[in-house]
Amino acid sequence: MEYNHKSVEAKWQKHWYEKKRFRAIDFDSKPKCYNLVEFPYPSGVGMHVGHIRAYASLEIVSRKRRMEGYNVLFPIGFDAFGLPTENYAIKTNTHPREVTDTNIKTFLNQLQQTGFSFDFDRTVDTTDKDYYRWTQWIFVQLFKKGLAFRDKTYVNYCPSCKVVLSNEDSQGGKCDRCGTPVVQKEKDVWFLKITEYAEKLLQGLNDLETLPRIKIEQENWIGKSTGAHVDFTVKDTDEVMQVYTTRPDTLFGATFMVIAPEHDILKRQEVRIKNMDEVKAYQVEARKKTEFERVELAKDKTGVRLDGLTAINPVNDQEIPIFVADYVMIGYGTGAIMAVPAHDSRDYEFATKFGCEIIEVISGGDITKEAYTDTNEGTLVNSGIIDGLSVKDAKVKILEFLEEKEIGKKATNYKMKDWAFNRQRYWGEPIPIIHCEDCGMVHIPENELPLILPEVENFEPGEDGQSPLANIPEFVNTTCPKCGKPAKRETDTMPQWAGSSWYFLRYADPKNEEVLADFDKLKYWLQVDWYNGGMEHVTRHVIYSRFWHHFLYDIGAVPTKEPYKKRTAQGLILGEDGDKMSKSKGNVVNPIEIIEEFGADTLRLYILFIGDYEQATPWNPNGVKGSRRFLDKLARLEDKLSDKPNDNYQTELHKTIKSVGEDIENVKFNTAIAKLMSLVNVLGKETYVNKEDYEKVLKIVYPFAPHICEEIWEKLGHKEDMVFASWPEYDESKLVSSTIEIVVSINGKVRDKIVISVDMAKDEILALAKKAEKIIPQIEGKQIFKEIYVPNKLVNLVVK
Repeated sequence: MEYNHKSVEAKWQKHWYEKKRFRAIDFDSKPKCYNLVEFPYPSGVGMHVGHIRAYASLEIVSRKRRMEGYNVLFPIGFDAFGLPTENYAIKTNTHPREVTDTNIKTFLNQLQQTGFSFDFDRTVDTTDKDYYRWTQWIFVQLFKKGLAFRDKTYVNYCPSCKVVLSNEDSQGGKCDRCGTPVVQKEKDVWFLKITEYAEKLLQGLNDLETLPRIKIEQENWIGKSTGAHVDFTVKDTDEVMQVYTTRPDTLFGATFMVIAPEHDILKRQEVRIKNMDEVKAYQVEARKKTEFERVELAKDKTGVRLDGLTAINPVNDQEIPIFVADYVMIGYGTGAIMAVPAHDSRDYEFATKFGCEIIEVISGGDITKEAYTDTNEGTLVNSGIIDGLSVKDAKVKILEFLEEKEIGKKATNYKMKDWAFNRQRYWGEPIPIIHCEDCGMVHIPENELPLILPEVENFEPGEDGQSPLANIPEFVNTTCPKCGKPAKRETDTMPQWAGSSWYFLRYADPKNEEVLADFDKLKYWLQVDWYNGGMEHVTRHVIYSRFWHHFLYDIGAVPTKEPYKKRTAQGLILGEDGDKMSKSKGNVVNPIEIIEEFGADTLRLYILFIGDYEQATPWNPNGVKGSRRFLDKLARLEDKLSDKPNDNYQTELHKTIKSVGEDIENVKFNTAIAKLMSLVNVLGKETYVNKEDYEKVLKIVYPFAPHICEEIWEKLGHKEDMVFASWPEYDESKLVSSTIEIVVSINGKVRDKIVISVDMAKDEILALAKKAEKIIPQIEGKQIFKEIYVPNKLVNLVVK
């Protein structure tokens, strides 16, 4: 068969999508399988090869599952709110709605050009009012339960773009968009109290099937630790500063305190602080730094010692200095720490620079040279009531002492902070809250949702970090739903994370106008059986979506505690040069160009054959050609078909069926494809191939290269698509070969090879060896002194 990829692929894509071959059926009697990929952000350039790789894993699994008799839900949608679209819209003076619609259309076309078996009838778009109505509804439920709240905090602000930036958008202290140095600005910010769910999110990981590194990333992000809250009084004041420490056993070594530049004690005690001008100057400098820069371990230690305020160490009543330093963040813990320089490298550097006392409290190191930090075990010294105890016993005794004296108590802490949940931009979900002078903050009545994003001509960021919505009087001015008096709408919008925190629920029932999804449909489809996405999203996105799901479970909106059963992650495809693909480096590969030249099946194969699916791997154009050659060889086998059985390759065939099935389940796609290539090479050497055997080969190649397989399948006389074909079963008895190849040596030197039956007698094997084509001339007219047979390995004839 001659294989013209353009006509074949266009034909089958039209057929599949018009006939809705990949439609998931609610409440079908078949067992269900819900496979989920992270839905894309629809950029103007369309898909890149990373998208293909991200979706290809569960594309293969989904096609296999359908063949195995499952009712498969394999949906796609678009995470389309956010800054990139808005920035592009501003740059080109095109409305974000128009930009988004164009980008989605491009993406959908490219997904179909690749032959993905998504159920496109269930496509969702986070910017569709019928979708974000339910994003707003979830926010309202969080607000009603006290889990959505406003508080003042310091944010990264770009004075040029007039917008609040995330840490990720302001690396190095500069705005990613314009390069202007960012400043820290105090603002009212919406938060979601994700910390309330920290323990549930941690415990839920026990039931998630995933790679150890994915669990570890989430555990580290949540950052659970146990220790104590300890109260340090401030001398000659009523102030008590609480610190959280995981090492209360080292309290006798606490020789100074450090507070964040934003700590509110600085305002309350301003008159007592004699060097307040110096403190204020330091605060100004701290505001110019991003959180990342402030907590960086390798940076130079800076700080200001407060002149006029000192603290009292509660376990020994020693007076210790208080410093303001930017490496302490107001949002972490209490915004104040106790410093034990003898046993903490950062505190040691700080103490050395500022001349603070360094007291050893755990023996074992030389603190005249450096901090001794190997302190999980050891003996306490210079530590009063816990002197001479082991670290383990000292922790128990000091906690008892703190609680008895009411100066501290056992505590559990989480590194994860509450989720900052607003943006001062236009292209996002409006936050459905009204501010009333009498009633305070009031949510919009649920039956009035969605609060629709108003149509505007000017969507540039507002002045002083205000949202563009703040400049629309007809949007801002409203009446309070409670008292009916004039009130103001919230003008901030939600972050892009909002729509992606529940999208997998909407796929179960995307057109529902009454609830976010019908409960019975959710009961049928949930949990997600398999979720694949990037490693960069295994912390925030996965944790955020798990948090929303736990909350929705608690209010009875969903039937399962956890959303996902299994989570995998793909590695990046790097440029040919081994660097991450980027336009600036000129190493980006356009997948559509590959499809045009070599075909979608070739691209699909190579994307998975390129290397270990979970590891980063560089692009190699020669590999693309190799994948195409494999497909050509597969097609040419059609010319060798016969109804006659062929026993020569049965072991290879059944071993391949077994191992390809296993490799797919274990995301070892590269080895699965290598085995398929090897099998096709074996068949290519045969004079004929049995037709039924060839059909089995087509079935196991089909998930990887469905277009060519469908075409050949149809040519072989099948009326039904391969979507409805069954996954082939392997014959256990044929996994072990009935024949083996052994070598024949003359005087220890290999001269030929023969194929023997595994149950052949020794005499028969020796007779066969002597008749081998290359052996006959070696023994003709010569005397054979000895005949040696090593079972299943070799025959050696000793001749003179």
